[in-house]
Amino acid sequence: MSVSVPAPAFGRFFLPGPTDVHPDVLAAMLRPMIGHRSSAMEQILKDLAPKLGALCRTARPVVVGTTSATGFMEMAVRNGVRRRALSIVNGAFSERFAKVVHAAGKECIRLDVPLGAAVEPDMLRDALRRTPVDAVTVVHSETSTGVLQDVDGFARVTKEFDDVLLLVDAVTSMAGSPVEPDRWGLDFTFTGSQKALALPPGLALGVASPRMMERARTLEGRGLYFDLVSFEQATLKFQPTNTPALSLVYALQAQMDRIERDGGVETRWCRHEAMRRCVEAWAAERGIAFLPCEGRRSWTVSCLKLPAGKSAKDVVGALKEQGWTIGSGYGALKDTTIRIGHMGDHTVAALEELLAVLARALARPQGVL
Repeated sequence: MSVSVPAPAFGRFFLPGPTDVHPDVLAAMLRPMIGHRSSAMEQILKDLAPKLGALCRTARPVVVGTTSATGFMEMAVRNGVRRRALSIVNGAFSERFAKVVHAAGKECIRLDVPLGAAVEPDMLRDALRRTPVDAVTVVHSETSTGVLQDVDGFARVTKEFDDVLLLVDAVTSMAGSPVEPDRWGLDFTFTGSQKALALPPGLALGVASPRMMERARTLEGRGLYFDLVSFEQATLKFQPTNTPALSLVYALQAQMDRIERDGGVETRWCRHEAMRRCVEAWAAERGIAFLPCEGRRSWTVSCLKLPAGKSAKDVVGALKEQGWTIGSGYGALKDTTIRIGHMGDHTVAALEELLAVLARALARPQGVL
């Protein structure tokens, strides 16, 4: 005998990834399986190609893989770093990028700043003058701290140096704030499905510049699963490199259609910017500080410092009691900050409801749920 379990209300899950998935997108995943080498699969990939190009703001092929974004982080390093990379480190996920450089057997030079701080383009220029490298790794929107880096500025700096590629983790920025691989001149840009794209986890998207492809063809040790050259060849033929997660591809197709009907990626950017401004106004009214400074705040995740005497565990627990989900701080910030993932298909109206509940939770005495 089957037991019916009521689905949780959509629009109350504000974790900084994975984020809420719209019921229509979830329903698309129930479609029957097809052959991954069939004409039906080829047609899906042909249909997706221009829509993914519009989403990722590129005329280049958008490669899609069945992996978390960390897989494409490894793709970036194995296909883009010849010998030595400079890793900009300002949080947990930029730290991961640096670790991937080491794990791939490449030399890693670090440019570290405190949690909540951003690296400015002139700091990158000084670092590149001091130490010759052939690539730079950076996380555009650092999920652990809510910092948005000036990747456009970094791209202008790297162009001042010969043969330096810029490898960009856009996991919580792409589809939620401007990311312009072609216009800015980014060499490899990748994202994951479970953030601003508002899909279940398990897919990664990537865009490689011609320079990146030229570099990749010269490198040994690219491996098999994350060989960018094979990915691009298959993508140009509207074929997967291997057996993909078909249900997630169905979800991607449904979500791309929804984004197109809603006015495209720029409309999506505007909604995310409005959500960031909503949190900024709410916090300013209550004297609650952001971890990042103004002008360097992610459009998709807000990292807020808790008032003295408040613990993230209690605040997150109080919201959970009311049916709302947010994130506590990450790593060293676990107890002193909270993170609100206002990304994907969330709206300002739902965010305002959440913030009202959060205000009541912050007003409770410490330890009282």
